[in-house]
Amino acid sequence: MDTTPYQEFAKEKLGFSFNDIGLLVTALTHRSYMNEHQKTAREHNERLEYLGDAVLELVTSDFLYRNYDYPEGVMTALRAALVRTESIGEAGKELGYEPLVRLSKGEQKGTERAHESILADCFEAVIGAIYLDQGYEVAREFIAKHILTKIDTVLKEESWRDPKSYMQELAQKNDGFTPTYRTLKEEGPDHNKTFTVGVYVDGNLRGTGVGHSKQEAQTEAAREGIRKYREDNMS
Repeated sequence: MDTTPYQEFAKEKLGFSFNDIGLLVTALTHRSYMNEHQKTAREHNERLEYLGDAVLELVTSDFLYRNYDYPEGVMTALRAALVRTESIGEAGKELGYEPLVRLSKGEQKGTERAHESILADCFEAVIGAIYLDQGYEVAREFIAKHILTKIDTVLKEESWRDPKSYMQELAQKNDGFTPTYRTLKEEGPDHNKTFTVGVYVDGNLRGTGVGHSKQEAQTEAAREGIRKYREDNMS
């Protein structure tokens, strides 16, 4: 295969050339692609993802330990906020490697949620590829640039806190009531349902959320409710 686009991506976006460009190609190869190209694709990215996940967790843990004097539970929550699927999927979009990701035709037509998860998995696999090809320090610098820079936003927005617990705390503090959640809508087939949930405080709708489970939708509704409380307090 022509690896030129991958080599150009590495030079332009990562700032170095891979010694083994095949590692980057593999990092951006989804399992589904292998099923359609068994004769030409050498490997999918799950092993690299496994390795990259471990490097990402170590670098993030080390950064938090050295820079913040928080209890273990808070640092664990901060780390989870930094490396959750949404965060690293967004980092992947910012890097712009999506056109290079090799997917089956079926996965190419998948949902936005599925694509976000794939981009996040690829990000971890790219970390694994960088670690094997360039070493720990280059991998650490990559993570620092694309993930650890988000720490100020995480702290400012308190996105490390459990949204439902924090929503309850704000509702009781500001209005004197415990929030309740109601399912407003269910759509789609059983294997791919979408739920819309509202969070109510004293009968008033404070936020809505959408997810592929009621729990996920409740979490998103709580996040919106938290944003509205923040806006109210700022006005």
